[in-house]
Amino acid sequence: MSDRSSDASAGSDASAGSGAPAAAGPPKASPRTPPGMPPGTDVWKRPGRHEPIGLLTQLRPPPPPAIGPATLGAVFATALLSALLLADGLGPNLLIVAVPATLGAFFAARSAGRVLRPWTAVWAVGGLALLTIPALRDAGWPVFLAVVSAIALGSLALHGSRSWPGVLFGSLGLLPSIAVGVRWGWRGVRDRTGDSRGRIRTVVRSAAVAVVLLVVFGALFASADAAFADLLGSLTPDASVGDSPWRLFLFAVGLAGALAAAYSAAAPVRWDHIAVRPGRARNRAEWALPLIVLNLLFAAFVALQLVVLLGGYDKVLKETGLTPAEYARQGFWQLLWVTVLILLVVALALRWAPRGGPRDRTLVRGVLGALCVLTLVVVASALRRMDLYVDAFGLTRLRISVAAVELWLGVVLILILVAGVLGARLLPRAIAASAAVGVLAFGLLSPDGLIAQQNVERYRSDRTIDLDYLKGLSADAVPALDKLPEPLRSCVLENFQRDLSRLDTPWYSTSWGEVRARDILEEHPADSDTTDCDSLGTESDRRAGQGEEHAGDAY
Repeated sequence: MSDRSSDASAGSDASAGSGAPAAAGPPKASPRTPPGMPPGTDVWKRPGRHEPIGLLTQLRPPPPPAIGPATLGAVFATALLSALLLADGLGPNLLIVAVPATLGAFFAARSAGRVLRPWTAVWAVGGLALLTIPALRDAGWPVFLAVVSAIALGSLALHGSRSWPGVLFGSLGLLPSIAVGVRWGWRGVRDRTGDSRGRIRTVVRSAAVAVVLLVVFGALFASADAAFADLLGSLTPDASVGDSPWRLFLFAVGLAGALAAAYSAAAPVRWDHIAVRPGRARNRAEWALPLIVLNLLFAAFVALQLVVLLGGYDKVLKETGLTPAEYARQGFWQLLWVTVLILLVVALALRWAPRGGPRDRTLVRGVLGALCVLTLVVVASALRRMDLYVDAFGLTRLRISVAAVELWLGVVLILILVAGVLGARLLPRAIAASAAVGVLAFGLLSPDGLIAQQNVERYRSDRTIDLDYLKGLSADAVPALDKLPEPLRSCVLENFQRDLSRLDTPWYSTSWGEVRARDILEEHPADSDTTDCDSLGTESDRRAGQGEEHAGDAY
């Protein structure tokens, strides 16, 4: 109940008790009213106090303007290209579809009065760069990472977040915008069709005439020249009635995704308004003692690693009874978990760090800085162990993946050290950018190609190779496998040659890795008719010791 209604009810009660109507005029001053305050002031209530604003109210953006014609055109172009180009697989088509979607978001943001900022441009360009990976690589796993990362960067570009909650939730911000974006687009189309039906009919008639002209004259030119017919057939999407449901689904997905992006650009959720309150500051002794003990433990481990690296490696192997590969495999996963847990420890330590003044800041920087530096040595030790294991048993997809993750964790530690010196304002965005750069570099380096190249070089040195594993790689591995001597080359490439000959994908869903592999095999086909490839592969695995090793090897 508000203050005004309380005073009115009090006055009516007093009138009822006295049996006379309430006297009009200003209220009389109460003897308890402090001097200088208006008569009738309730001194027990805090003036100007408002109800707290809810979190959803803080996050909710202002309503966006109605969707404009430029945005609508870009959205429908995205939906149409999705239906025509994405039905046959991923390749350059994904980048082609992303261009009108990006333009639609740009037009929507401009109509809402938003200004393009440097970090927004960084996220947008990074997302488009990641979509070049499907155009370059045939392997599905780096393509999946690149597409997911591109969507996350695009969402960050639309929301413009900079804090930890902003970067975390902003990378997922497109998902809650799908339903509201579709409703926003539908309202815009409904309002515009009601006001300009004649203009829309004119546009539809013009488009229909253009389609008829293209079909008639295109068919005549195709029948007149075989080369033009081949060119037209390769450029035109091969759509049929049988795949219409799938293409309609892709049209709907493209439409909803483009509308969600445009709506987020016009009215982004303000994820930065989520406040993360620091924990209760601890005193120096309570906070520093556990971390100093942990630093001493890390220092002892690092000292042992330095002794091993400087010449005690053979002694350690002799005392433990382990082979070099067993010693390397034994500790990598543990060291990887050590790195992950240290990042968690650093985050929690910063939350409860003492904040009394410059001396406390110096203590925090010194203790956590030493811990991060020691952890970097642990990262180097883990990568060295993986290198020893790869030298013994070859490179695989899992091994290169976990090594890449460990390397990125080392980069995160370096960024934390830099933030401790220069300030942590840019740290959330810097870590997100480092992850995107890592995914982009991972795809550009062609992990399947690196795996094949390392195994070929290993065969040249110790004459051991796992043919069965190499046959399961993607077409990105063909250039490296082409360097194997016969009959190994034909044995490992016959599967690629057979699979590529069966594929009949259009240009927009064919990667450069697939095109390169097909060119190599057309120029120098694999011929394994006279070779018992099964026995050859088994013999190679036996000489490599792979059968025994893989029995107890999780990676």
